[in-house]
Amino acid sequence: MSATTLPAVAAPRSRPGLLRRFRRYPLPSIGAILLLALVVSALAAPWIAPHDPFEMNVVDRLVPPGADYTFGTDAYGRDIFSRTLHGGRVSLFIGVSVAIASTAIGLLIGVVAGYFRMADAILMRVMDGLMAIPGILLAIALMSLTRASIWVVIVAITIPEVPRVVRLVRAVVLTVREQVYIEAATAIGTRFPRLMWRHILPNTVAPLIVQATYIAASAVLVESYLSFLGVGTPPEVPSWGNIIAEGRLYVQIAFWNILFPSIFLALMVLSINVLGDGLRDMLDPRLARRL
Repeated sequence: MSATTLPAVAAPRSRPGLLRRFRRYPLPSIGAILLLALVVSALAAPWIAPHDPFEMNVVDRLVPPGADYTFGTDAYGRDIFSRTLHGGRVSLFIGVSVAIASTAIGLLIGVVAGYFRMADAILMRVMDGLMAIPGILLAIALMSLTRASIWVVIVAITIPEVPRVVRLVRAVVLTVREQVYIEAATAIGTRFPRLMWRHILPNTVAPLIVQATYIAASAVLVESYLSFLGVGTPPEVPSWGNIIAEGRLYVQIAFWNILFPSIFLALMVLSINVLGDGLRDMLDPRLARRL
């Protein structure tokens, strides 16, 4: 008696590797490389900057770009290149700090609002009230009531960003909460902390990573706005907004005072946004199935 021939079973299709995703979506690679170059230049500013960013030299006032001063000098004889590199440290620190703080606070509030219906009504009305106020005006109002410092700038920018994170997390939690496996876990007596940690929070990681990149880019821009208007970082702190604000008075005779800091600011925001767009495409499960 011959053995019964079983039909061949196809092997399960493995998920595409990270390298293949980067090849399919080159935007994250481009944004990451550009952002990495800016981050390295900012972190290594104390070692690669040719001059002291605070050193004044009245003899070399408004010197155009050349061999001695790569980006020229400002009205006080300070090297623009050195100040631009050190200004990147301030902008990078503020952008990362705002992204981490707003994401952490928004995640906590969003999980509570999405899972508990009674808390949802109260918390979301508060968030709606904060979102009704333009973020830049709220930041200016907070800065005008306090003493200028980097930490105050971080708080002033974080507050308007929190409601956006809350709404994102709440939407994810509302969707996950209605899934069958959540109901099954609740039926067998799974406690709320374990339910959050094992089932709900993992579903918020991908959208939060993408949202954090946009928040970081927005924070860098808002810090530059505030510093340009004179209500941001202290004037003695070299930031891109402060450098541009000081250089605008001499734009007709020394355009390099605002040109190079503006280029670095634009590249920083562009690289973060490009990285965020690429990560959004990579982390989208619907697009991942097509790879």
